Amino acid sequence: MVRKVIIPAAGLGTRLFPATKEQPKEMLPIFSKSNSGDMVVKPVVQLVFEQLHDVGIREFCYVVGKGKRGIEDHFTPDVECIKMLEHMGKNGQASDLDSFYHKLDTSTILWVNQPEPKGFGNAVLMAQPFVQNESCLVHAGDSCIISKQMDYIKRLLDCFDRFNADAAFLVLEIENPKQYGIVEGEEITSNIIKVKSVVEKPEHPKTNLAIMAMYIFHPVIFKALEATNPGKNGEIQLTDAIQKMVEWGLKVYAVKLDGDYQHLDIGSPERYWQALELSYKRFCKRA
Repeated sequence: MVRKVIIPAAGLGTRLFPATKEQPKEMLPIFSKSNSGDMVVKPVVQLVFEQLHDVGIREFCYVVGKGKRGIEDHFTPDVECIKMLEHMGKNGQASDLDSFYHKLDTSTILWVNQPEPKGFGNAVLMAQPFVQNESCLVHAGDSCIISKQMDYIKRLLDCFDRFNADAAFLVLEIENPKQYGIVEGEEITSNIIKVKSVVEKPEHPKTNLAIMAMYIFHPVIFKALEATNPGKNGEIQLTDAIQKMVEWGLKVYAVKLDGDYQHLDIGSPERYWQALELSYKRFCKRA
């Protein structure tokens, strides 16, 4: 049973400047629903936390960087804020905040600081003392999947267990996959791909199967990261470490999601706009 998750949230978010100059991009809001079904906006990183908590994950490690204090502040319960909302008659908002805080109270959260932006892979490597010798989830703090069933994490866990995998991750068919890690492999059963190669942001992608930043790893991933040389901008990429695992002959699988699953990614202004549009249509638009 996978019990722990690493959530890297240390990127500078420069593509979203100046909005992210003083706040983490993971704190940018997208649309969601309140407990009563009303429209609300939530930070992406809160939606990620709640989705993981809802499938039973209770141990979280956030890897944050300089200027990311806003995430830790948001994840610190504020009882006075609830009292203020109740005093103002905003009982629905108070109830939603109390529900979020209850999930925090039933979780263990560790904060790890990444002093320099050395890449997604380096952020994962910094969480090794938290994971120790266990398998773990890795979930980006600035993106998530939405669907009617909201079962994508369960599907990923099922694949990891069923095939006794060393690594498993989600993929979606993307029209323009150049900004993603790309997968080549063989579909061995319905929507399960045995991975033959992965490449980070190729200039000429060989497929349109793009890696979504949601993974499960055997602890061997840390050996692969240690053996991975920094790439562009001196950053260590998780995709390169996964390729190292493939080259070592380890069992690496991808779970292919169909069209009912939509990826919310706020990594650029265009993708943030798409995330707002998709989340509004999914959670808020009236029939």
